[in-house]
Amino acid sequence: MFESIHFQSRGRKTTNASRDDVLDRLRAIVGDENVVVDPERVEPYGADAVKEKFPPEAVVFPATTAEMAAILKLANEVVFPVTARGGGVGYTGGAVPVEGGIVIGTDRMKQIIEVNVDDLYITCQPGLTTFEVQQAAAEVGLMFAPDPASYKDSFIGGNIAENAGGMRTPKYGVTKHHVLGLEVVTAAGDIIRTGGRTVKNVVGFDLTGLMCGSEGMLGIITEATLKLLPMPEATSTVRANFTSMEAACKVLTKFTPHGILPMAMEVIDKFCVAAVEENFAFGLSKEAEAILLVAVDGSREEVERQAIVIERVIAENGGFDVLRARSKEEEDKLWDVRRAISPSLMKYGTLKINEDVVVPRSKVPELVARIEQIGKKHDTFVANFGHAGDGNIHVNFVVDRDDPDAIARARECVAETFQLSVELGGTISGEHGIGYVKSQYMHYAIDRPTLEIMQAIKNAFDPKGILNPGKMFV
Repeated sequence: MFESIHFQSRGRKTTNASRDDVLDRLRAIVGDENVVVDPERVEPYGADAVKEKFPPEAVVFPATTAEMAAILKLANEVVFPVTARGGGVGYTGGAVPVEGGIVIGTDRMKQIIEVNVDDLYITCQPGLTTFEVQQAAAEVGLMFAPDPASYKDSFIGGNIAENAGGMRTPKYGVTKHHVLGLEVVTAAGDIIRTGGRTVKNVVGFDLTGLMCGSEGMLGIITEATLKLLPMPEATSTVRANFTSMEAACKVLTKFTPHGILPMAMEVIDKFCVAAVEENFAFGLSKEAEAILLVAVDGSREEVERQAIVIERVIAENGGFDVLRARSKEEEDKLWDVRRAISPSLMKYGTLKINEDVVVPRSKVPELVARIEQIGKKHDTFVANFGHAGDGNIHVNFVVDRDDPDAIARARECVAETFQLSVELGGTISGEHGIGYVKSQYMHYAIDRPTLEIMQAIKNAFDPKGILNPGKMFV
């Protein structure tokens, strides 16, 4: 912890300022109660789901765009690191202050500014959870489609910064496909607006798209205008067991000839099934080597037609114990299995290394088969599940946190899994981002000239290197 704020960035000599002076100026901006320095209260803001701790000097909670701008003007003047943070549920350290400085929590920025039914958008601040945005849309009969598993905890600002995906991606796309416009505060404390309220907008560069997935390295989002859609009249979910993960994944491409694009297609391997069943006793089959969940939405007539076809196609391709939910309650229970997987996997060890590689969906069967081989090669337990419909598999290497040899083997598995995903035409992250956890692997997926262009964009937006340093580029 610093007595004076002194941060060296890309060889530039920075300004010295006393800690108390900076804290006093921060308190003058947001109020005494909204600057937290107590170590016990600060500590949770120094980690995410990875559980590695990098405590910041302070956590600051602005409530307005003007306060955010004033904070960044101060950071740019004094030159100290600033890391924006939403729900803190990420898996790559994107919201973790690895180089110290302050964390800006968006917890107080929870206003819904407008819900426009005629023009199908919602404008809100970044501190709302995805669930709260979904609920605000549902109250007027509309839908906000992005649906990450952490939807009740992840903030919408963080979802945009990480370009979150979720289960509905096969049909509706990822978060960036639902962002119409943004208000962003730059590293210098300037307030800019990107995009707008219209679906079509080709005036100038697509800065809105650039901000999606930028992990808070180019600016901090203070307001978002998000696209809404009509709420589907009906949904239906079919679940089936398979004798292998490979067999379940081979079904993913079988619905296209029938003119069906499922809303969601999720696959779960036998280890995930066992873990969930032990924790929650859903009544899952012990004979299942894999489970496939397929969901469709639309009009009642179309959903019924598609569900019948899906049941038939699954049965014709090796699925057994095919079950279709007959009510909203039954459907929710089927999806509860999927949402319960991640925490349940801790039964296999004390450290879960969760990666989210993505490949073209036709390559998913080969991907999961070869990942299992990688685990066996390095004597490392691996469990796979995820958004198979868009080729995004969550690969979990689970080991004992106190066994350095096991951790080293798991890291070898991670590197080989990333190399495999690129070899199969995919990449090293589908929705979790890069942060600091995956930064050493960026060159697997992106060539040097492209990385240099990305670095130049970062320098243009943040010449003093104060925004979320220590991420993505190594």
